[in-house]
Amino acid sequence: MLLAGLLLRNVPYVMDAVFIDAHWSAALRNIALSIILTRAGLGLDPSALSRLKAVCVRLAVGPCVLEACIVAVVSHFLLGLPWVWGFILGFVLAAVSPAVVVPSMLLLQRGGYGVEKGIPTLLMAAGSFDDVLAITGFSSCLGVAFSTGSTWMNILKGLLEVVGGVLAGLILGLFLSWFPSADQEDLVLRRTVLLLGLSVFSVFFTHVLGFAGAGGLCTLVLAFLAALGWKADKAPVAALVGRAWDVFQPLLFGLIGAEIAVAALSPSTVGLGLACVGLGLVVRLLATFLLVHFGGFNLKEKVFISVAWLPKATVQAAIGSKALDMAREEGDETLIKYGLDVLTVAVLAILTTAPIGAMGIGLAGPRLLGRQVKADDAEGGATVPSSNGIGPEKVSVRLESRL
Repeated sequence: MLLAGLLLRNVPYVMDAVFIDAHWSAALRNIALSIILTRAGLGLDPSALSRLKAVCVRLAVGPCVLEACIVAVVSHFLLGLPWVWGFILGFVLAAVSPAVVVPSMLLLQRGGYGVEKGIPTLLMAAGSFDDVLAITGFSSCLGVAFSTGSTWMNILKGLLEVVGGVLAGLILGLFLSWFPSADQEDLVLRRTVLLLGLSVFSVFFTHVLGFAGAGGLCTLVLAFLAALGWKADKAPVAALVGRAWDVFQPLLFGLIGAEIAVAALSPSTVGLGLACVGLGLVVRLLATFLLVHFGGFNLKEKVFISVAWLPKATVQAAIGSKALDMAREEGDETLIKYGLDVLTVAVLAILTTAPIGAMGIGLAGPRLLGRQVKADDAEGGATVPSSNGIGPEKVSVRLESRL
């Protein structure tokens, strides 16, 4: 899907025949993002989340901050960016992509991979906080670079995004858990429409208010609380939301690919930019591996979590060009050059990490994670005799994949 969008934007004659309006592209990507986060909220396991809350915080904060700092230092010396612009680039690259991680985690969760340790829930929850932190750091550094408000006000705004997003999600989630009432007709359809409608509204409304990071958190929390209220009845709603994702998935990845103009890439910065991305990823891998060390995971699971924390696409496509747009408004040629460097490296990060991360999760998941399935769902439909001698009974077994 990424490659299809890339071809639409860069193949001669095709790029002239296909026009993609920038505002429509951004709107469709935001709708797709709200559907992804809704699916993530519905897929969260409350018991696993409670058990892994400390690991979740470490995973959301540590790799993001460390990668941002390393990229800032490397880009300062390799690309010649000023320190504040180095941190702008660092926070652009530090965000993990929910567009890649969440669907992959849901597929693994459906297959029973990593469910016993709560790994899919951990990665989906930590990914949302990781993005909020990266966007907050980016906005703060952008404010310093263009002197739009004080640094402390930008940091306070980031904290308000987190608190406001969680509170709004709690209110809307409690509303959805009670309304519509269970005695209404077409209950599943009504719940799905309300859930998706409020999720899309949250993302767009917070974007208009200038608190873009709050919308994603609000969507995640409201879907999670609604699912808690629905209990076993959430499965058909999740299935309908999955159908909506089938429609918007190609739009999201295709439009992200269409954001990349190969002709706009500066050859002089491509090699150095790849070096910045590569060093940042190495630090992210090592930091992730070490920070989940005390979470009760074995070696294979820690390796998988590290690999799953690599892909970048959604946030980079959303904010990668923002610094360049502001530099063009200023009309300063030096700032425009810095903005182009940030955009170029963000594009390189998408091109390299999104497909590699998606393939890495898909290939490594079944090989590195333990699988928990019911015995009658296993191949061959095996059952085990019951202990009371009356007949076979269903039990849960754990199948460990071998390398």
